[in-house]
Amino acid sequence: MSAPIAEQNLTQAPAPVSFWQAFLFWLKLGFISFGGPAGQIAIMHAELVERRRWISERRFLHALNYCMLLPGPEAQQLATYIGWLMHRSWGGVVAGALFVLPSLLILIVLSWLYVAWGDLPLLAGLFFGIKPAVTAIVLQAAHRIGGRVLRHRWLWAIAGAAFLAIFVLHLPFPLIVLAAGLIGYLGGRYAPTVFAAAAGHGPARHDYGAALIDDHGPRPAHTRFRWGRLAWLMAIGAALWCLPMAWLTLQLGWQHAYTQMGWLFTKAALLTFGGAYAVLPYVFQGAVGHYGWLSAGQMMDGLALGEATPGPLIMVVAFVAFLGGYQQALLGPDALFLAGALAACLVCWFTFLPSFLFILLGGPLVESTHGKLGFSAPLTAISAAVVGVILNLALFFAYHLFWPQGFAGQFDAPSALIAFGAAVALFGFKRGVIEVLGACALLGLLIRLAQ
Repeated sequence: MSAPIAEQNLTQAPAPVSFWQAFLFWLKLGFISFGGPAGQIAIMHAELVERRRWISERRFLHALNYCMLLPGPEAQQLATYIGWLMHRSWGGVVAGALFVLPSLLILIVLSWLYVAWGDLPLLAGLFFGIKPAVTAIVLQAAHRIGGRVLRHRWLWAIAGAAFLAIFVLHLPFPLIVLAAGLIGYLGGRYAPTVFAAAAGHGPARHDYGAALIDDHGPRPAHTRFRWGRLAWLMAIGAALWCLPMAWLTLQLGWQHAYTQMGWLFTKAALLTFGGAYAVLPYVFQGAVGHYGWLSAGQMMDGLALGEATPGPLIMVVAFVAFLGGYQQALLGPDALFLAGALAACLVCWFTFLPSFLFILLGGPLVESTHGKLGFSAPLTAISAAVVGVILNLALFFAYHLFWPQGFAGQFDAPSALIAFGAAVALFGFKRGVIEVLGACALLGLLIRLAQ
């Protein structure tokens, strides 16, 4: 363990870090990466920039700016990028994989407990309180992204149009993303001040001392762009996607649930501009609305479990897939757990494979310049549309929660009060997600026990 900053010689870079030292750190990070992207990035900054000085703040922010431009979980991609900088391609693969694997294992276990014993009064009471909290959390996500992106009336108009497109017209999420991207592209050419980049990450603000990966050192050979390396990695990436997809198609058929899971979550991986909340409506449309792998209430429970476990929030796809494999008994009635676990592992493969490829393919190009990178105009428009899509998801959850039998049925006042209290805690008192989930779960249990 490195010494406290006050005791370090800040004029000299730390000793070189071996592959296995880095391996242990990435493993630890996989178990402590709570708090969503902001919390996970803050943990990495504190550990890698401030405490260990493995990378300078300017290089850290430069890598982060690139990851913010990509579809996919930016914190996991940032870990992959830094691992690649330190220990070549295998370093990036290990860093990114260890960011995900602990969360995958934890969610497989929790998903199994959920489907096996979720009807027990104790667990039922806890989830009764968690679901209203999830509605408030999704609403907060829309507010948080909107506050960062919606800085012009035209961006507000895009957000409103996206909301109407999915709420009224029921248009698919990919179409909304493509339309927003096209509007942003045209706007960037003809109205650049309107579609200027949303607030990004600027230059370094602190000097924490000399770092292993500093601002002015020579570039390692593996960070230099080479056409041969690009072609080789593209071939490997294509094989890693095509071979399992071809096997699933040939052995099980295109319409089999495992094959469709791979296809659905491949598309989801390429649409996660704006974070996991942006793609949740698309996953919801497919997994709940189209395929019926789980119910709307179960989706809300899965989102709560994703919020309460380490790793990227997009790991909720593991819960979705586990329930799909388990409840449909895809491997027969005697292998329910195995069917669910296999589905969870399968969708994680197809969900995260593009993230690794984006970093390993694009890293050398990004390292060729250390100028500031920001959101492009198309991405700004997509982010604006995402706000409307997430707002639709919050309203959808609220409707199914407060009127479980439809508007003609009874209004669920206790759930509405819990949701209101969660919103006050999140917006008014700025409490953390884990705190709010815990308090609402306890309140839901008390209400259920009192009924």
